[in-house]
Parts: sequence; C-alpha cells; structure tokens
Amino acid sequence: MMKLCIPSMGQNGMEDTVGQHFGKVPYYTLYDTETKEASVISNTSEHNGGTGLPPEIMAKENVDIMLCGGLGKKAVDMFEQYGIAVFIGATGTIQDAVAAWDANKLSKATRDNSCAGHGHDGDHEHCH
Repeated sequence: MMKLCIPSMGQNGMEDTVGQHFGKVPYYTLYDTETKEASVISNTSEHNGGTGLPPEIMAKENVDIMLCGGLGKKAVDMFEQYGIAVFIGATGTIQDAVAAWDANKLSKATRDNSCAGHGHDGDHEHCH
C-alpha cells in the first residue's frame, strides 16, 4: 500500500487539475493505492500564510510519494529528508497523474533533473 499526494487546484478529488506549483496550490489530493480512495486536504504551509512547508504537511499525512509537474533541488532534498519519493511530469487531472505513475511514465525526481529556478526569491520559474 502506498499513499500518494498530488498538488491540486481544487477539492474535486480525482477529477481535479494537477497544480503546477506544489508549494502554492490551495489543496493536496491524497490517494490510497490499496483502497483506491481519494481525499483532499488544504495547503496550510507558509507559502499560503500558514506554518511549515509542504514536505512537513505530507509527512504528517503519512505520504509515501508525491506526484508533481516539477520542482527545484532544494525541494527534492527536503522531500528526501522526510522519506517521501517525488515523481515529476504529472499533468492533466489527478486521475491522469496517478495513471501515469502507475504505468511508470513519470520520472523519479533527483537533484540532476530538478529545476534550477525554484528558489525562494519570489520569482519562480516552472519546468514541466
């Protein structure tokens, strides 16, 4: 059993759109690979005026894997510190992202394939 987390733009579960900036999305859709059930939690990180960082939120939810469009080297390191594997290349709906991961069509994020422009200077570049 694995618990997946996908940044999402709304609260519509598997039908929602994958958010392309995992730190600033309003929600995260959680998907349990055993029960095939999805749930949605709010992004309460400091990026959205709360406290903590997305990897901390996901660790509290016992997330094993995060699926996203792309992320920076610092974020890859932070997720690794929490034991959360990250796969990049997720697009479309949450269902599309889960299906792509299930079919081994997403790439495991590493420091080498991360985006250089995802610093915390307020001007984020997005790679997909």
